[in-house]
Amino acid sequence: MNRFMLYVAASAFIFATLPCTLNAATVDKDPASNIRHALDQWRADFNARRAAHICDLFAPDLRYDFYDAPERTYPELCDRLHRALADNTQTLHYDLQIKEIIVSANLAIVRLIWKSTVTIDGKQQSNDETGLDVFGRQPDGSWKIIRYIAYPAKD
Repeated sequence: MNRFMLYVAASAFIFATLPCTLNAATVDKDPASNIRHALDQWRADFNARRAAHICDLFAPDLRYDFYDAPERTYPELCDRLHRALADNTQTLHYDLQIKEIIVSANLAIVRLIWKSTVTIDGKQQSNDETGLDVFGRQPDGSWKIIRYIAYPAKD
């Protein structure tokens, strides 16, 4: 009888906690939430000048186009990001507006606007950049930008 009661108690505990476990797993596997979190984390790292992981948002096979500039790659982007964060003559700050996230299998498209504010000698200049980021699911399950296009937003 004691074994039976132990089995019933253990089963009741498992079934009582199962909905919580399923909800946590569902949130962790929601690509749009993971992508939103990755973008927010990148913004926070950039604004805090935390250079250690500043390139983690981007896949090694990244290709990107920015208005009036030639196509660039992951090494070029990482170099530019590290130089920008190391430049103490200016303060850089990014804000982010995500307009839409569309996920299909192992690809996701994000329409967004980055607002950059540069402060040099106490003078601020802000620019809005409209962009389209293409994320690819990586072998480890993470989502990284594999392609993006950005251009100045029109007033």
